[in-house]
Amino acid sequence: MPFKSQAQRRKFAELLVKGKISNQTFEEWNRETGSQKLPERVKPKPKAKRKRK
Repeated sequence: MPFKSQAQRRKFAELLVKGKISNQTFEEWNRETGSQKLPERVKPKPKAKRKRK
């Protein structure tokens, strides 16, 4: 699964340094992301409004 934002990439790098994820996991995500231009942060999508009857 590729990274969705720069903030997520930094968080994973921090977890890698702390030893909470493996180097293989980080490299796999990095490889799948490639050289995409990532946003700094991803905002959650707005929830769908419920229809009234």
